[in-house]
Amino acid sequence: MANDPLKYLALIELPILLVIDERVHFANSAAQALLGSHIEQQDIRIALRDPEALRLIKTGQSGNVRLAGLSVKGSVWEMRYSMLNDKVGLITLQDQSVQVSVARAHADFVANASHELRTPLAAIRGYVETLLDPKAGDDPQTRHQFLTIIKREAARMEALVSDLMSLSRIEAIRHEIPSTEVDIVALCREVLAEQTRNPAFTLETDNSKVLVAGDAPQLAQAIRNLVDNAEKYGTTEKAAMIRIEATDHGWVSIAIEDHGEGIAPEHLPRLTERFYRADAGRSRAAGGTGLGLAIVKHIVERHRGRFDIKSRIGEGTTATIMLPQLIQD
Repeated sequence: MANDPLKYLALIELPILLVIDERVHFANSAAQALLGSHIEQQDIRIALRDPEALRLIKTGQSGNVRLAGLSVKGSVWEMRYSMLNDKVGLITLQDQSVQVSVARAHADFVANASHELRTPLAAIRGYVETLLDPKAGDDPQTRHQFLTIIKREAARMEALVSDLMSLSRIEAIRHEIPSTEVDIVALCREVLAEQTRNPAFTLETDNSKVLVAGDAPQLAQAIRNLVDNAEKYGTTEKAAMIRIEATDHGWVSIAIEDHGEGIAPEHLPRLTERFYRADAGRSRAAGGTGLGLAIVKHIVERHRGRFDIKSRIGEGTTATIMLPQLIQD
């Protein structure tokens, strides 16, 4: 092996190609898995179809090129090309898809948060400027109407900032597994005691006490968010329900069920995305920030649980949290 450097390259997990006279002289197993075993001894254009990458190889210049869709659609790879001597060029390929996706998600999050904050802020500023006009500000009816709107938009900003801070705190400790003993039945009763829906929620369970290892304030926030959604989007003609079940497989199921209009199937996979709304107008009118379900998802993931939403148009929605049950000796 000491006399054959190609054997060392074959062991490297990073895709590597050796190019001589614009042909693939050698491709390690990682490169063959990525581009196909047929690329060895073939023209480099068979393996790489990116014009900028081919130009770099043709001119014999060292440098980096970003390749899109090299493995699957939407993937992003960083190609580094360098000349080992007058004839042999070395290509290394590094998957940057995760980093690019995270950066894009962060940029989208900042842009969405900025937009969501600017909208009520612009309304507040506009109405304040109108009130400063003596002609409008001296009319009691107009003043009352505008101040009511300002109060509503300020509350909307306050709710958004609160949710943004909650999401940030949850993400900051997402790797810390909670260990405090929490009684889910008692916790759900406390959350339901806060709500004023008519008819009131019902709580259904065969257990007087169900324990999980958790962070009680976070779990209460997750359940409260789902209860609030059921209040906003469920019907008042029929009571919504929390159903708690301790399964035989060591899990606790907390299902919040409403009987509202339901959610179209195409929206379900994206409901836990930040700022995603199935009905943006209705959500904002109901006071939603677009972050409630994202917060629930992050809390459940921190507790090593699962979160699922099922819905049928005209029948309602069921949001279910599954958590590992804490079994007492």
